Amino acid sequence: MAETPTAANATTPATPPTAPPPVARPPRRSFKSWFWGSLFGALVLIGLYTAFMLWWSYSEGERAGVLQKFSKRGWICKTYEGEVAQYVVGGVAPQIWNFSVRDATVAAQLHKAVGQQVRMHYREHRGLPTTCFGETDYFVDRFEIISAAEPVAPSSGLTVEPAAAPPPAPATTPPPQP
Repeated sequence: MAETPTAANATTPATPPTAPPPVARPPRRSFKSWFWGSLFGALVLIGLYTAFMLWWSYSEGERAGVLQKFSKRGWICKTYEGEVAQYVVGGVAPQIWNFSVRDATVAAQLHKAVGQQVRMHYREHRGLPTTCFGETDYFVDRFEIISAAEPVAPSSGLTVEPAAAPPPAPATTPPPQP
């Protein structure tokens, strides 16, 4: 019996093997999208760094002295800033300690305490990227008034007495009228 070719084998010519299709490359990003993506990523990292530095305090403690100055200042970012004179020994120049306050209620109370002896509790936040939170690293969160300021007596040794008031002028009576 003779073999007869099948219809499929007889009609299909031999095809050469084809090369695989080229691998599709992802579309190339433009410089503009790269720039905005990098800028967004940098801002997110700066925001996370700032939040961490405000949350974490390098140190905390208390300082006492006379509250000499307290004000709200700044060109763009208005912050509450103050200074305390820390007297170690009488007759020696005081050490000035500058601080910032972020809480508005504490700031309102400190405005009333200028000139008084105070004890302040602070937290130190080093490495903040801007002065919009405060011009110093020391942030006061509470305080107490130790004693009210007393008037300072002159220390020159001179005594100043008030001048005596001049005696009252005698009352003059008008001449009688005829």
